[in-house]
Amino acid sequence: MPSIIIVSLIDVLLVVLIFLMLTTTAKQQPSVRLALPETKQPNKSGTTEKALVVTMTKQGPIYLNRDPVTLESLQRKLTEAVRANPQTTLAIRADTDAAWGQVVKVVQAANAAHIPVSSAFVKVAP
Repeated sequence: MPSIIIVSLIDVLLVVLIFLMLTTTAKQQPSVRLALPETKQPNKSGTTEKALVVTMTKQGPIYLNRDPVTLESLQRKLTEAVRANPQTTLAIRADTDAAWGQVVKVVQAANAAHIPVSSAFVKVAP
């Protein structure tokens, strides 16, 4: 009767596990469903890679990168970010149905923290 060499099986499983860990990408955006505005002119590549991302949904929550924030704490966190890195920029990722007043308040918080708004996330129209 043949015997099963368990050590080789464990080695193969570890290799597969390491492969999966290295090839899986981590999401940088919160898992919030958004209907992005459409445009015929796509963003320039690389403009949002290093930027802080503010996400706004139509229901109202605001996220700075992955963390939920209020408008009051957003300005404080943006000010802290610009102190840490004066080259900080901001990208806005807002739902098509998000309140326009809320978008304006986010831009005002960025202006108060002296952070330029570099771009907005959009969906390229066909």
